[in-house]
Amino acid sequence: MAEDEQRPQGQVPPADGGEQEKPKIIVDDDWKAQARAEKERLAKEVEKEAPAEDEAGRAGGGAGRRQPIPPATITSLINQVAVQVAASLGAYEDPTTKRRYVDLELAKYHVDTLSVLEKKTKGNLTDEEKRVLDRVLYESRMMYVQMAQRIASS
Repeated sequence: MAEDEQRPQGQVPPADGGEQEKPKIIVDDDWKAQARAEKERLAKEVEKEAPAEDEAGRAGGGAGRRQPIPPATITSLINQVAVQVAASLGAYEDPTTKRRYVDLELAKYHVDTLSVLEKKTKGNLTDEEKRVLDRVLYESRMMYVQMAQRIASS
């Protein structure tokens, strides 16, 4: 075996036969160009592997594409809280357990949230928004009372 083949990688043979010299790092513009090219190559690979975005900017797309999100309005907020009331009163089945759960305390919290909305928006709603809030608040209170009576009579 030749002397060069037995030397550990990275070591430079001594110039004068004495101690071994430490490896020298040569900095030039080539390594910068190579690093830049490698970075661009990796970025292109990541782009190919990432799911394509649909027109709305969401990743995924395809058959599971969801409907566009409607604008935020007071009516949509009222409806969101109404859904929480209904869910707390067992209107929806838990997809995991296939059971309906009733949590009167949580339902009361959501009904109270609707009451706060009513008080804080008094005089600032359109006629239609006020009708929606009044109807939802009335129906939520009635659902709560009916469920509380059912539980009390059980």
